[in-house]
Formats: sequence, structure tokens, C-alpha cells
Amino acid sequence: MQQINPNSMAAIQPELTSGETVQWAGQPNRRVIFHKEDLFLIPFSLFWGGFTIFWESIASGFWGPRGGAGAPSFFLIWGVPFVLVGQYLIWGRFLYVAWLKKRTNYAVTNGRVVVVQDGWSRRVASSYLDTLPTIVKEGASSGTGVLRFAPVAPSWSTRQGWGAWNAMNVGEIPTFMDIDDVDPVYRLVSDLREKARGGASNTSVNDW
Repeated sequence: MQQINPNSMAAIQPELTSGETVQWAGQPNRRVIFHKEDLFLIPFSLFWGGFTIFWESIASGFWGPRGGAGAPSFFLIWGVPFVLVGQYLIWGRFLYVAWLKKRTNYAVTNGRVVVVQDGWSRRVASSYLDTLPTIVKEGASSGTGVLRFAPVAPSWSTRQGWGAWNAMNVGEIPTFMDIDDVDPVYRLVSDLREKARGGASNTSVNDW
């Protein structure tokens, strides 16, 4: 049996069904870890943040000529929300992800992969092993990596929305983000999925 984090086990326990047993349970590594999506997200966030600060400096008269009467104050106030969004995209999102990592737990059972996240509200996502469309491992030399159980939409896709800026976003199909010792967990899920699919096939043949 793989390593089971007792805190994760306690978080997952209420979600288990009758006869379901946990084979592995753990939490994300809490370090700041960059992913391939950041190749797009970081430059975009810097562009957004830089432009909004440039806008505010113009509107306040700090840089460049002041506009007509009444214009600077309106545009100065109008730009504040965009500055705040820009700061969130540049560095605030990493603090938010760190906060969510402490409250996110993953588990592999004999029948499902499960994510439980106790953030602003409790969110649970699970998929049965025999229905997983894919298992994609994104590993690192440190042994920390990502397990995705569904195809990934591009960062700029409308399917992602603001979820692209939150690596710990819980979607309909679970994703194990930044887990340590990703290789053993990957093999565990792969083996259990094959067993689950083999059992389903055998049952169908016998029923026929």
C-alpha cells in the first residue's frame, strides 16, 4: 500500500462509500511551483500590471500631460480595479494558491480518484477509475509532479476562464497538483484503472 497522509485520510473519510478503501492519500507540495501554463500567464500578467500602472501614472499627471478638466479624476478611479486585478495576477494568485494547498487533499481509492478542498467552501470532485479518459503525468527531477485525468485546455481557452489563474482550481474531473513522489502514484492509478476495466469487461462477458 502507498503512503497515506493521516490528515488527508481524515479529510477524505466522509466522502468514502461503502466498501471503498484508500490506497493513497496526500496533499500538494506547498512550495511555489511553476507549470507550463505560466509560460503564457506570467508574461500576460506582467503586461497587464505594467499597462495599468502606466495608465494610472498618466491619469494622475505623474507622467505625461494632464487631460482636460475632470478627465484625470475619472480615469484615475476607473483604473483602480484594473490595477488590483493586475497585482493579483502578478503575485496575489501565488499567495492564494499557497492558502488553498494547505486545504486540499487527494486520495486514490480502490475505485476512484478524489479531491477534497476546504477553501471558501468545501469542494469535492471524484472520478471512477474505469472511466478516466486519460492519465497524464507531468513530472520533475525532484519527484514532484502533476497527475491529470482529463485533456488540458489551452490557457487562453474560454473553457478555462479565470480558473487558468488558479492552479488549485477544482474542476469536474480531479487533478492532483504538485504531489511528491508522483511516479509511484501514477503507477498505482494506472494499475488500479486496468484492474477496474478488466473487472468490468469480465463482468460483461459473464453476464452475456
